Amino acid sequence: MDDTSTPAPPGPRRQRRPRDTAQVWATGLDGIAYGGDYNPEQWPEETWAEDVRLMREAGVTFATVGVFSWVLMEPREGELHLDWLDRVIDGLHAAGIRVVLSTPTAGPPAWLYAKYPDARVVTRDGVALGPGSRGAMSPSAPAYREACRRIADALAARYGSHPALALWHVHNEYGVPVSEDFSVHARHAFRDWLQERYDTVDELNRRWGTLFWGQRYGAWDEVEPPGPAASVVNAAHQLDWARFTDHQLRACFRIERDAIRQHSDVPVTTNFQGFNGRPTDLWAWADEVDIVSNDHYLDAADPRNHVTLAQAADLVRSVAAGRPWFLMEHSTSAVNWQPRNVAKLPGEMRRNSLQHVARGSDAVGFFQWRASRVGVEKFHSTMLPHGGTGTRVWREVVELGADLRRLADVHGSVVRPRVAILWDWESSWAQGLEWRPSVDLDADERRDAYYRALFDEDVTVDFAHPGADLSAYDLVVAPALYLLRADHAARLTRWVEDGGTLVVSYFSAIVDEDDALHPGGFGTPLREALGVVVEEFTPLRAGERVHLSAGGSADDALGDMLDGTAVDVWAEDLRLEGARAVATFRDGPVPGGPAVTRHAHGAGHGWYVAARLDGVALRSVLRAAAHDAGVATRRIGDDVELVVRHGTTDDFLFVVNHGAAAATLELTGHDLLTGMDVDGRLVVPAGDVAVVRSERRP
Repeated sequence: MDDTSTPAPPGPRRQRRPRDTAQVWATGLDGIAYGGDYNPEQWPEETWAEDVRLMREAGVTFATVGVFSWVLMEPREGELHLDWLDRVIDGLHAAGIRVVLSTPTAGPPAWLYAKYPDARVVTRDGVALGPGSRGAMSPSAPAYREACRRIADALAARYGSHPALALWHVHNEYGVPVSEDFSVHARHAFRDWLQERYDTVDELNRRWGTLFWGQRYGAWDEVEPPGPAASVVNAAHQLDWARFTDHQLRACFRIERDAIRQHSDVPVTTNFQGFNGRPTDLWAWADEVDIVSNDHYLDAADPRNHVTLAQAADLVRSVAAGRPWFLMEHSTSAVNWQPRNVAKLPGEMRRNSLQHVARGSDAVGFFQWRASRVGVEKFHSTMLPHGGTGTRVWREVVELGADLRRLADVHGSVVRPRVAILWDWESSWAQGLEWRPSVDLDADERRDAYYRALFDEDVTVDFAHPGADLSAYDLVVAPALYLLRADHAARLTRWVEDGGTLVVSYFSAIVDEDDALHPGGFGTPLREALGVVVEEFTPLRAGERVHLSAGGSADDALGDMLDGTAVDVWAEDLRLEGARAVATFRDGPVPGGPAVTRHAHGAGHGWYVAARLDGVALRSVLRAAAHDAGVATRRIGDDVELVVRHGTTDDFLFVVNHGAAAATLELTGHDLLTGMDVDGRLVVPAGDVAVVRSERRP
């Protein structure tokens, strides 16, 4: 089955680059892996046998152990106590349950804080953070780095060839709960990092534009981290600090990974956090791990949080270069750390889990196996709840295990979207700094809006870095690309010339990698591809709304659809240089000025959206751009999700019905979840899921 259920509309089709789908996977985990974090040290040893028995009943195939066990593994510096861990791992192995073994370095023991107080994280305000919680020490501190290396080396030497070992899990959620560190070690490391990046202080001054406000530096030891200052700190300085922070966290990961690889050839990962991992650039991190893994938790306040789940899964699959990835953690029901920890409704956990599988995960993991009686996470849902095996959650856990066994043949298949959303963490870091034209400019909000509009048109997307090879895509969307390097803009322009369709939202291509404005004005690097010049930003006042009008062409159906649309937050004063106005501003700061434009460039098209569209209006623009690109859109029903995973010879269509009414599709195949053949018509009840296997059409 193809990615669309209706014929593609007319449009250019270019030669698509085959994707590299060579796969490395967790040792011995066949089918869709199922399990979660296991913390047996929180319980008397006599419960361990019961845990293993219930894991087998639930269909668990892996358990992640050791995440926060450093103080038990090494109660005093250099003194290893691992006999208890031997018994845990051997017990799991005897039951046929694979082990994901974590290094415990996200939970430094109290003795490490006491012996090396200079290794504590120091906040921007100069407060040293101590023990008593979760978290890490200064990623730049030699004592912490050496302690991490030592415990990782010891674990790998002891368990690196253990027959139960499926995967190494280094640390836990890098950057959480703190990422920035302003300690003396960070100050010196920052200067070393800058010197390696710029070579000379003169070059740093040039790139940072330090002649502004007399900030020029005369020597490296004059450069400080961007701590408290009288006014706003240099933006290039802050952007480099964000890059440095990410670099130091990755350096800590590499220290542990490389220690492990001295003893073990089992794959190594660390758990990402999708878009919530603010200080980490996952495009860079993906190059460091053998398997990409992720943690995801619903925002309970969002009534359509299944859309943000889909977005997170698409991101992680994209970071994994299209290869299957590992869902390390999500929740069976409520979490414990949001303002209102809403429980999942019956069937919701199953839908969440199968959504992740639909979008490329070959593992379903939870935090955690058995509910904790003590600690701040005692109200967090688990696979084995406080109420035990008589609960609805436990029954759903067992049922999900059976579902995943039925989906074993999905393992190794891939998702191949024709549409990509451009996303660059460095751009989002830069856009989020102070003194931008409006406090309402929000890169995350625009990314979410464009993703939601494509989701509602049943268009599956990848995410891509603006400097990536985009030849696999026909439609590329840039909802928030404030920072764009000139060479990346040139590649995007050539991609449009070759037949691609590019949609760019406002406040894009404004600055280069040093947060300096591009010569020639706003948006200059994409001027050729888009056919417009941004003469001036005209942000709107709080609560102000302006309206759009049709662009003036009698046969422009899109312009008619946008006519009368109210927009807020933002407008721009555009000058057309080849583009055509599809819609204009009826009122506001630039009445009559172009608001949505379309430009034919080479064999492709460039669209520009100078207003904050949402909902039906944004979907209409993206639907028209998709038509230019030859990408079909469709609408099965409200909140019905369709995603195809492609196997070697067969395709697997996932139909996830989040809506309140049954969904009906015309197709043939075999539903893996029910075991029933589908002969021309499939009905998926409200809240249910189907996975239809079919032989790929030539």
